[in-house]
Amino acid sequence: MKRKLKVAILYNETMEDIREVEAGQGEAIPFMDKSLPTPDEEFKAIARALKRSGYSAEIFNIEDDLDRFFGFLDGYKPDAVFNLIEIFKFLPQLESHVAGFYHLLKIPYTGSSPLVLSNCQNKILVKRVLKSNGINTANFYVAEKPVTHKVTGLSLPLILKPAFEDASVGIENASVVRDKDKFGPRLKYMLKRFKQPIIIEEFIEGRELNVAIFGYPHLRALPISEIDFTAMPDHLENIVSYEAKWDENHESYHKTVPVCPSVLPLKTERKAKEIAVRAGKLMGITDYARVDMRLREDGELFVLEVNPNPDLTEGAGFMRSAHAAGYSLSQALDLIVKLALRKKFA
Repeated sequence: MKRKLKVAILYNETMEDIREVEAGQGEAIPFMDKSLPTPDEEFKAIARALKRSGYSAEIFNIEDDLDRFFGFLDGYKPDAVFNLIEIFKFLPQLESHVAGFYHLLKIPYTGSSPLVLSNCQNKILVKRVLKSNGINTANFYVAEKPVTHKVTGLSLPLILKPAFEDASVGIENASVVRDKDKFGPRLKYMLKRFKQPIIIEEFIEGRELNVAIFGYPHLRALPISEIDFTAMPDHLENIVSYEAKWDENHESYHKTVPVCPSVLPLKTERKAKEIAVRAGKLMGITDYARVDMRLREDGELFVLEVNPNPDLTEGAGFMRSAHAAGYSLSQALDLIVKLALRKKFA
């Protein structure tokens, strides 16, 4: 009887991860709404889906502990790792370091390489790479200290974002600045809170598209998903804020409605897919990713972010597109594992 391939589904979650402490204020605020599915529940669903595809699958929480991490790998001896680790010791920047361990141990793993994860974590670098290769991204200025609006040379409205965060952390309704008098206080607040450079962008009014890309060594685009802002009230900006993603009690959570496939003119759809694949290639994406972009009223497309290893749970942007392409959860995850197994280690 043929042995089942062993897939280790690794993630990192500690009790402290469900809370975030506001820098310098000592005030604990919820990190994620507790009514949402827990990571355990979501990752168990991934394990069940892989088992339906014929794998032996086990989930494991490394709990910010490298001894625990290496001990599990040594004991379980997986044929492949499904890498769902996005943060280590509360630092998104260490995501790439964890992937580096798989690489050094020559264990096939899903998603992009350590270098790609690190590069895409740096939103400033991504914007510069895209812009220098002729891909539209909003005009921007990087602030490491307080500056005036005039110094940026940018036109209002603006949106301010931390340079090295994930999952919409730091993006809220007040991040969109339409009044120059509010620019200075907002920038000072963000510099103090996040203690990292702040990207100041010209805010692109328009539709928000999520373009999933899939494959190795050749990428292709899946059906485009859109965040429909039609129901968003006037007092809230048309953005996918942190609250819109994670706070089930916030109004914006219920007013950002995913639609997949998005209804777009054929020319626009083709152009968006071409841009997403090109952006993915420029950043070195392998296996799967999501390219977020804005479609302006005049038809111009602007890339917001290139997201390697995006959320794969049911209802998330990538899996919506996979389902629209005809893949079940089991089929999509099976293909991602097979893509991982094809990788070679230099």
